[in-house]
Amino acid sequence: MLPAALLLCFASALLCYLASPQQRLRAAPLPKWTRLAALACAAGGAGAWVDVLGVGAGLFTALTALMLGWVGLPYAAWYAGREERR
Repeated sequence: MLPAALLLCFASALLCYLASPQQRLRAAPLPKWTRLAALACAAGGAGAWVDVLGVGAGLFTALTALMLGWVGLPYAAWYAGREERR
């Protein structure tokens, strides 16, 4: 259950990032309906974390996983762009 919870949270962060107009990993952002898919993944990930750890720890762990994804994706985009410029 832990890998599923982590993957759902990271998938949510990735979909949210790729649907943003400021994303740099794709030439064009994903359609706006993918934000709903990101919300569904976040809810599923939070539910999975709550099932494993309980309400308090599960919600904070889900938020931590989401924040880790949201912080890491711009750095991944920067690194990918740096490799293209060489």
